[in-house]
Amino acid sequence: MKARIPRIVLAGTGSGSGKTTVICALLQALKNREISCGAFKCGPDYIDPMFHRNIIGAESSNLDLFFFDDDTVKQLIYEHGKQRKINIIEGVMGFYDGMSLSSEKTSTYDVARVTDSPVVLIVNGKGAALSVLAAIHGFLTFLPDSHIKGVILNHVSAMTYQGLKKEILRRFEGKVLPLGFLPEMKSVTLESRHLGLVTADEVTDLKEKMQQLAQQAETSLDIDGILALAEEAPEISFEEKTVPEKKEPVRIAVAQDTAFCFYYKDSLDVLRKMGAEIVPFSPLKDKTLPENIQGLYLGGGYPELHIKELSDNKAMMKAVKEALERKLPCIAECGGFMYLTEEIAGEKMVGFLPGKSYNTGKLTRFGYVTLTSRTDNMLAHKGEKITGHEFHYWDSDFTGDGFTAEKTSGKTWDCVFATDTLYAGYPHFHFLANPAFAEHFYEACLKEKNR
Repeated sequence: MKARIPRIVLAGTGSGSGKTTVICALLQALKNREISCGAFKCGPDYIDPMFHRNIIGAESSNLDLFFFDDDTVKQLIYEHGKQRKINIIEGVMGFYDGMSLSSEKTSTYDVARVTDSPVVLIVNGKGAALSVLAAIHGFLTFLPDSHIKGVILNHVSAMTYQGLKKEILRRFEGKVLPLGFLPEMKSVTLESRHLGLVTADEVTDLKEKMQQLAQQAETSLDIDGILALAEEAPEISFEEKTVPEKKEPVRIAVAQDTAFCFYYKDSLDVLRKMGAEIVPFSPLKDKTLPENIQGLYLGGGYPELHIKELSDNKAMMKAVKEALERKLPCIAECGGFMYLTEEIAGEKMVGFLPGKSYNTGKLTRFGYVTLTSRTDNMLAHKGEKITGHEFHYWDSDFTGDGFTAEKTSGKTWDCVFATDTLYAGYPHFHFLANPAFAEHFYEACLKEKNR
């Protein structure tokens, strides 16, 4: 299939260059203009898409070239972007930063290359002058086809930008367009914590902050130039893939609150296409699970920030434990897995799984992994694989042995409690990485329905 999808990649020279602030400013300004827009995020990040979606109202999805093949990434852009005036793809880390120090694979550049998308490079100009141009030159020439067509300067004054704009036009002879700037705006700084930005629901006066950013964007970003660049994006072509569709519905309870909020929308959509009704509930606030459910999904998030509240909700913990004891099909990833252990930092949890969860004070088993099933279980037959990701500072006494995780370096370890009704472990995964896993989960829920 071929289609013309208006799109740009907004990339940074490195983490901390201001990608998320610039993108939020631009998205909010576009929404204020009533221009149909949406966003994508390179890599496995959960939090930035929540900002795009929950605060600005711009639907957002993940594009990850470790999780997905090229056609899946391009199909996601087509499916979500075909009705939009502009699609903004937010980069991850620095533009060329990939899976290792020696490879740009899975980097923002890799996504731009695979999708043939024009790139706007965000350069942090604080404390620099002409050196900004040296940075632009380096990124333009590091690889033969950078796709960089524009540049936005962050943390610079209007006077500095005007001077550098003239030099950008003169020295690069139109190869890269200056598309505006943002000054330093301390009043709208977005806070961070150990897994990235704080979640959208936690930021005080976030909507007001987004409006301040949008007002500045209207003043100092070349929004019309950015729209024009997105319109120039070449046709996107891909081999279309389909997800198996089922007719008989099932109801799957999905934990969704400030403690459990890490889900890939497109992954849940795979279940929806198969006939699942996603039923949200809160392990923090609710006293029991939703009625008439055939499956349970406890995603990742920040249970460690809500330990006392989770532990005090004994009615919910009892309901979850009883459901699992009667073999309700369940997926529990990372924070959801921790919730099922005996305790987190000394506070009692569900206690369905052995072990205690504790803070290691550092990233533990961080990075992309390929999971290989060691047995036949609810999600996979023995030997089946799915790509995934681990990103956590906490660990547990027992982490299971139903799967083997392997990093690209070759390092391996056993992980995950896996039975015919359970997947519980630290690795996150995306159903589009292997739709058979979704089909097996759906079939387990259907079996529960007809039991």
